[in-house]
Amino acid sequence: MRKIAHFLLLVFPLFAFCTSETLLAPVKIDGKWGYIDKSGKIAINPQFDFAWEFQEGLAVIQLDWKCGYIDKTGKIVINPQFDFTWGFQEGLAVIELGGKCGYIDKSGKTVINPQFDFTWGFQEGLAGIKLGDKYGYIDKNGKIVIKPQFESAGDFQEGLAGIKLGGKYGYIDKNGKIVIKPQFDDAWSFQEGLAGIKFGDKNGFDKWGYIDKTGKIVIKPQFDFIWVGSGGFQEGLAGIKIGEKFGFIDKTGKIAINPQFEYAWGFQDGLAGIKLGGKWGYIDKTGKIVIEPQFGYTFFGGQFQKGLASTQLGGKYGYIDKTGKIVIEPQFEDARGFN
Repeated sequence: MRKIAHFLLLVFPLFAFCTSETLLAPVKIDGKWGYIDKSGKIAINPQFDFAWEFQEGLAVIQLDWKCGYIDKTGKIVINPQFDFTWGFQEGLAVIELGGKCGYIDKSGKTVINPQFDFTWGFQEGLAGIKLGDKYGYIDKNGKIVIKPQFESAGDFQEGLAGIKLGGKYGYIDKNGKIVIKPQFDDAWSFQEGLAGIKFGDKNGFDKWGYIDKTGKIVIKPQFDFIWVGSGGFQEGLAGIKIGEKFGFIDKTGKIAINPQFEYAWGFQDGLAGIKLGGKWGYIDKTGKIVIEPQFGYTFFGGQFQKGLASTQLGGKYGYIDKTGKIVIEPQFEDARGFN
C-alpha cells in the first residue's frame, strides 16, 4: 500500500479540548497536519506527517512512517505502529504489517491477524480479501465465508458485490452465489438500485450503461464514461461522459443535465461540483450554476460534508457554505472534509 512522505521534525503535541460531537477537518499548516473546527479554529495542533478524516470517532494519523489513531481531543488512542491503516468501518479497521493485512478494533486490539495479501473495510458485514492471486470474503471473526476464487472483487453494496471471473465481471450475493453471470468488461457497485457496467463494441470502443439487480440492462451502454465521483447514482442522478464533456442522467437514462462540463462530481446535499474553464464551481439538480466556477483543485470534487466544502483560492485552501460564501478563509496548504 502507498505510504505518505514524512518530515523529519520533532513533534510537540498540544491538544485542544473538543467533545465527541465536534466536527473536525484535517488541514495542513507548515508541512504538518492538524484539525480545525467549523469556526476555523485549530482544535488539534498541526503535528502529524499526515492525517485523515474522522470515521466512527477516530482518525488515522501518521508519524515517522507509522500509522495510528487519535480521538477528537487529539489524544493518541492507538499508537502509531502500523505500516498503513484505513479508517474504521463497522467497528473494525484494516491494518498492514510486514506486507500482510489484518484488522483491529477501536481499542487497538488485533482481532483478525495480518495474513491477507490485500483487504479493505467491512461493508454489510463482509470484507473482501486477497490470498495469492485470488479474491474472496471474510466475516468479522476472520472466517473465510466465500473462498478466494475470483480474479477481482468489490465491496458489498445493497446486498451484491461485483466479481471478475474468466476475464468478465458479474455479481454475487452474500452466500457467494453468482446471481448475475460474468459478462461485462467492467462493472461498478450498486447504488440506488442500479450498477454501471461496460461493454466493448465491435469497433473496440467501450460504452457504459446500467443494469438492475436482476442483471437486466435498464440503460443501454451508450456513454463514454460514467466515473463521475462514484460511478453510480447519487441523489437520483448519475454523471456521464459523452465525447469530452460531462453531464448527468436520471434513472430512465434520460439526459437530465446536458454534457457541457470539463469534469463533474456526484451530487451530495443537492449540489455537484463541476469544472468549467479550468475552475470548479457548483450546480443544482436542474443544472443551474449556483456557485460560479472560481476555485482551483478541490478534494473529491469539493463535495459538501456537513454543510461545508473545502476549496482552493490563490493556492490556499479554505471552506465555503452552500451559498458559495467563504466561511473559513483560504489559509491552509491542504484541507479535507468535516466529520
